[in-house]
Amino acid sequence: MKKHLIALDLDGTLLKDDKTISTKTWKVIQQAKQAGHTIAIATGRPYRASKMYYQQLGLSTPIVNFNGAYVHHPADRSFRSFHQPLDLDLARTVIETCRTLNVQNMLAEVLDEVYMDEHDESFIDLLAFQGPVTGAGKLERVLPNSPTSLLVYPQEGTAERLQDLLSSSEAKGMHQRSWGEPHHMIEIIKKGNHKANGLEKVAAYAGLSMEDVIAFGDEDNDLEMLEAAGTGLAMGNASADTKSVANEVIGTNEEDGIAHYLEERLKLSADDTVLFKN
Repeated sequence: MKKHLIALDLDGTLLKDDKTISTKTWKVIQQAKQAGHTIAIATGRPYRASKMYYQQLGLSTPIVNFNGAYVHHPADRSFRSFHQPLDLDLARTVIETCRTLNVQNMLAEVLDEVYMDEHDESFIDLLAFQGPVTGAGKLERVLPNSPTSLLVYPQEGTAERLQDLLSSSEAKGMHQRSWGEPHHMIEIIKKGNHKANGLEKVAAYAGLSMEDVIAFGDEDNDLEMLEAAGTGLAMGNASADTKSVANEVIGTNEEDGIAHYLEERLKLSADDTVLFKN
């Protein structure tokens, strides 16, 4: 059977709503690995917030973080890491623009370092944050280096207006996306960064092409990945735009959609596995 690179988004895709991997999905993924397929994670999360799932799945592949702005291999130092941060001066301009609409908060990440405009435990809880805050205070002052990403939490009802204001900066080298309804977080990364670019590097490492990729996603930050993959699958709980670019819409993240698809496509069965979840 043809070997594939199976690319997994985390939130709303691999993970159930309680942020866990179901036993069935875990077992099917282990069987896919045993059958010679390559498994990789492609997420908007930083590595610190995806490491536990990487380890839980027992992966040994590069991981795509920050929607493609950072790709590295946690165990293989021969893999050439890829990091494309946002220009620092542009980041400061974006921060100033956000202040004109009195946003609730802003957060900047430089790989696994975290800088918050205003230290706010409720904001941390909202993001299911993992790891300590490196610094807090006016981001223009405390941000020391070009950020891998900026995350903006706008005032209720102002997200669309803020995105319009930021659009003038998009042509200068940034890309923005909104996610996390109903909160409408706005994430900003360097223009040209997306999961598909990151997956190309993972596929090359595995000796495969993008045509060999089976990708699963649910949000707008998965669009390029699903379009570039040989097979792009949208979860049943995916956004309308995500469903529109997918080759197929499968079950939801609460229905073991990934497991059921892989069982049929790759002729696997979680019931036959002798592996047990840790």
